[in-house]
Amino acid sequence: MIRLQKRIAESGYCSRRKAEELITAGKVKVNGNIVTELGYKVIDSDIVIIDGKKLKAQKKEYYLLYKPKSIISSTDDEHERTTVVDLIDSTARLYPVGRLDYDTTGIIILTNDGEFANEMMHPSSQIKKTYIAFVDGLINAEQIKKLEQGVIIDNQKTGKAKAKILEKDFKHKKSKVRLIIAEGKNHQVKKMFEAVDLPVRKLHREAYAFLNLNGLVPGEYRPL
Repeated sequence: MIRLQKRIAESGYCSRRKAEELITAGKVKVNGNIVTELGYKVIDSDIVIIDGKKLKAQKKEYYLLYKPKSIISSTDDEHERTTVVDLIDSTARLYPVGRLDYDTTGIIILTNDGEFANEMMHPSSQIKKTYIAFVDGLINAEQIKKLEQGVIIDNQKTGKAKAKILEKDFKHKKSKVRLIIAEGKNHQVKKMFEAVDLPVRKLHREAYAFLNLNGLVPGEYRPL
């Protein structure tokens, strides 16, 4: 059983907030009866009618996108910048599973399946994300150890991670590092490197669990 407004939103008919407005306005019927209670719950077999039209379940869609730089990981943007949703050719009401920073590239998943998205993002799922970070400074073994054991960011210690040095540019004093984490705090990867005095100048997410970007170029996507 789920709340009526959630059922409406997940169908793609409108947002959950708009669904609540329709319910309180008396424009929604369940099995022939007008429902105005926001806490009302329905099951799959219940027939929902909005303004005289039967609510149809929206087909679940899942996409893997190679997010380019300078793209917003959101459904819309107040400054009218291009979002990840704009890059997908679909009429479904899609939204990204988690976020990548404006200047970060790499793998991001989009879907209209709210339950799936929540499970993917919940900390208890411990889904591993693999990042390639280009940082200022020559990383050393002690810094790798700190990253793997956890560092303090936003007054909290990060979970255990895996880190590997890929390249060290001694001439320009820069490093390339692979970092695998199972968390998703805001700007986490950048903050982790900052905590060990290695500012990130470029960041790329190359894998999400077992999913990768093979065969895709920035801006391209494939259905899952």
